[in-house]
Amino acid sequence: MKLNKVLTFGVASLLLAGATSCVDSFLDKEPKSQVAPESYYKSDSQLDAILMDNYPNILPGHGSWYGFFEGDADTDNQIRNGASSIYTTDRWRTSNEDGSWEFYRIYFINYALSQAMPRFGSDLNGSQNTIEGSLPHIKHYLGEFFFLRAYLYFGKLRAFGDFPIVLEPLSTDKQALMEATQRRPRNEVARQIIDDLDKAIQLMSAVDLSTTRINKSVALLLKSRVALYEATWLQNFKGTAFVPGTEEWPGKKFYPNYQFPAGSIDNEINYFLDEAMKSSKEVGDDYVGKLTTNTGKLQQKTTDPANPYYDMFAAEDMSQYPEILLWRQYDRNELRHDICQQADKGNASLGVTRQYVQNFLMKDGTPVYTHGTYADGDGYYMGDRDIADVRINRDSRLSIFLKAPGDQNMLFDMSFNEAIYYPTEPIPAITNGTYGDGYPTGYALHKGGNLSRKYHVNQGCYTGCPIMRAAEALLNYMEASYLRKGTIDDTAKTYWKALRRRACVDEDFDKTIAMTDMAKEAENDWAAYSGGKLVDPTLYNIRRERRCEFLSEGLRWDDLKRWRSFDQLINTPAHLEGFHLWGTDMEAWYKDLRYDMGDNSNVSSPAKSEYIRPHERTPSQNGYNGLTWKMGHYLNPISTKQILLSAPDGTTAETSYIYQNPYWGISGSEPATK
Repeated sequence: MKLNKVLTFGVASLLLAGATSCVDSFLDKEPKSQVAPESYYKSDSQLDAILMDNYPNILPGHGSWYGFFEGDADTDNQIRNGASSIYTTDRWRTSNEDGSWEFYRIYFINYALSQAMPRFGSDLNGSQNTIEGSLPHIKHYLGEFFFLRAYLYFGKLRAFGDFPIVLEPLSTDKQALMEATQRRPRNEVARQIIDDLDKAIQLMSAVDLSTTRINKSVALLLKSRVALYEATWLQNFKGTAFVPGTEEWPGKKFYPNYQFPAGSIDNEINYFLDEAMKSSKEVGDDYVGKLTTNTGKLQQKTTDPANPYYDMFAAEDMSQYPEILLWRQYDRNELRHDICQQADKGNASLGVTRQYVQNFLMKDGTPVYTHGTYADGDGYYMGDRDIADVRINRDSRLSIFLKAPGDQNMLFDMSFNEAIYYPTEPIPAITNGTYGDGYPTGYALHKGGNLSRKYHVNQGCYTGCPIMRAAEALLNYMEASYLRKGTIDDTAKTYWKALRRRACVDEDFDKTIAMTDMAKEAENDWAAYSGGKLVDPTLYNIRRERRCEFLSEGLRWDDLKRWRSFDQLINTPAHLEGFHLWGTDMEAWYKDLRYDMGDNSNVSSPAKSEYIRPHERTPSQNGYNGLTWKMGHYLNPISTKQILLSAPDGTTAETSYIYQNPYWGISGSEPATK
């Protein structure tokens, strides 16, 4: 069965429909289908077909480069030539567009569960099941539905914080629809997500499907991610308008005497930390001995040994890597992407920052700044006057994935005759502006690039996309247990050493902690801060490990938000940089470098820095004077339209069931006030 797509609206859009007598709005009618819905949800094959229609619309994939998923772009990890309006004081504004405030996919899952669960039975054991087919598979498929709803709601939590909890298709009554739009405190949204994941975990315990499907371990890992996210958000924003129960919290309008389910905010934090520890340990213990092997070297000849860790991120069949718990499959004839193409071009004009490069440790576990200057080094660290030099004696996650001119991007199937780009890595095309093969920072990645030429055809790549890796469970446990206990326990020690061993870095993390200078780390890593204050060296090095392990895998933006790691930009704008252009031999690579020429400039001025600054080429760029921040930017604004649609009279925002997020206005196109 292929379900037809219908229009995407927000919950509050129902009210507009109701006001115009269109009461058959999408939230209270069955999804359109080529087959009558009443004939579905009655067999395991039908449940499977419905899931397969939803998978590509909910779970991420290789739609573009941008760090596999968008979450590393526009952070201190990777940047474009143009900075996001998020880092300006007045260019990110409220809108009348729904944006990510939409309920179509959540509705779809709610409808499926409302049809299937009464036939299955409420006890989750299938004792009253009337759905035809294999009971273990029926349970698994239902578990996938609960997982997908949790996944969707986690996206809403990250974007908006407080959010309506809607678990069933709604009636056509206008008042009931308005009341359904009322936002619930963010921690209760997180608890609902965990409840759905607990159901998924229970239901999916009976059978393991291929790793292109959601399984129990995937649900446990997502549970640890959600719980850690909410615990650290509550901890780092405690006492602010971004946490329920405070005087400034906008939800006080509906919850004037709010009490946390655990009794206090500290108990609530501990509840989420405990959940994160428990679920991450279950996955971590199963997979700590199954991490993919890393030789520490980038294969550059056909006769060299392959590096499974490098190959893992660009395999056509990722089921051979137990560490990859969930991945998306592509097909040469039907479904392709352009990741391999962008891995041998300019990463779709997305560059790795100098700050990211400097943050990786040396092989011996020491910070780079303990080995001379960043520019020249001391002979062990080789300096940054040549791109290849910064990779020498470094954490292998940098040395194998950071590209340098002369690297071989392809080694195999070289007789494949379709047009491709750069079998051998050229000098970085830093003057190409926003073109697809431009290198904004001069630093780009091999990650995601397969060494076979056949995958590098323009938009013709069909390697898999890793969605969730078991390594995250190790990192989630390390962070949650340290925050909960104030120490690195034996499990965390085992996990941390396993990650460093796989990265070909000295396992002695205590040595690294002892040599960590937080003032120096703050130069390279926004996550050195929480709430504008430097964190302790142990917590910081856990964060560093996470940053380096998930190089360009889409977790950075969410991590920086939950750690509250942007506050310091409010008063001290950040200047993100790329490679060492001026005053090095690399300057001679280019014949037409133009700077201090207004809009005709193609590089930043050496008067600003010897290092290229992609945001500071022309005065009209966002970020030309540095990247700044506003507190309101930690959460997305809610559109004026949605707020007014949930007001009884349709015009008075103050009476709406939807309240605006902190420091955002409700009267139209306005920037955050703080």
